[in-house]
Amino acid sequence: MLGVLEVDGSAELVAARVPVAPVVDPPARDMVWIPAGVFRMGSDQHYAEERPVHSVAVDGFWMDDHQVTVAEFRRFVKATGHVTVAERTLDPAEYPDADADLLVPGSLVFRPTRGPVDLDDYRNWWHWVPGAQWRHPEGPDSDVSGRDRHPVTHVAFEDATAYAAWAGKSLPSEAEWEYAARGGLDGAVYTWGDEFEPKGRMMANTWQGEFPWQNLRTDRYAGTSPVKAFPANGHGLFDMAGNVWEWTTDFYRSSHPEVAIHACCGPTGPQVNPKVTTPDGSYNVGQPGSQFPRMVVKGGSHLCAPNYCLRYRPAARQPQSVETSMAHLGFRCVSRPQPADAVTSTE
Repeated sequence: MLGVLEVDGSAELVAARVPVAPVVDPPARDMVWIPAGVFRMGSDQHYAEERPVHSVAVDGFWMDDHQVTVAEFRRFVKATGHVTVAERTLDPAEYPDADADLLVPGSLVFRPTRGPVDLDDYRNWWHWVPGAQWRHPEGPDSDVSGRDRHPVTHVAFEDATAYAAWAGKSLPSEAEWEYAARGGLDGAVYTWGDEFEPKGRMMANTWQGEFPWQNLRTDRYAGTSPVKAFPANGHGLFDMAGNVWEWTTDFYRSSHPEVAIHACCGPTGPQVNPKVTTPDGSYNVGQPGSQFPRMVVKGGSHLCAPNYCLRYRPAARQPQSVETSMAHLGFRCVSRPQPADAVTSTE
């Protein structure tokens, strides 16, 4: 719980001094408690969409300590009969300009190029593959044998929210996700600190080498890795950088809101549990798929490289169309306690 602390007659929103501690067991296995707090969200040092840095307050919540795995998603599908977006035939009314032969079940699959290519054209490495889906991540001739502990991929926003509802959980907001990813290291570049490879140790599954053709595999993985293969952050959360991108419930905006400034008193206090709940401004006007709203995804993936997508950082964010599934996109869930689940303490 966030409290109000008076200092010299003025009120300041703070997370310290009035902490909330859960008094019940985690709502599900492998969830960790993220205590309430205030942090600096965003970055002024990297991509434009991460600006401006601004103060945000977040209530405490539970979060999955790992990305939802293939095995966990399989149990959901078996229990509910859910058919993912990638397994459905596309509606011609939603894709009026598409080739009718391509309106078949499928998803986007990454294929490395043979050498350097134009990095402004993602079609050089992303390919629409009929039959690609969570059971067949590289296409119909592939499967997930031996990958039960890898994050599930090829899940659209609808699939992730359906899983979360079945599990009695939710998807995180962008603010919740970034706060949790920082692991208490407010303002740090990465989820583990400011050095990418401390003492020569790889801390996340990312791309080493020249993207999209030269993967040196310094981290030992060419694609996804089993969850928990790399060190956890300060909150005990794994893979908050790299491996696969993760859905949030915020509609995308091209930047964070400008910080409000009072003429007399300077910046206002932190935004409390902010969330973008309307799709206005999220549409990619003038581009293919502009009829679909876009959500914020976070965390980067095993395809993020310094020369193309340096987004394996907590501040990083990018848009993802709600109906699109991809080979490097997954999710994890959160659970927000009811008042009866927590008590306040003054210790």
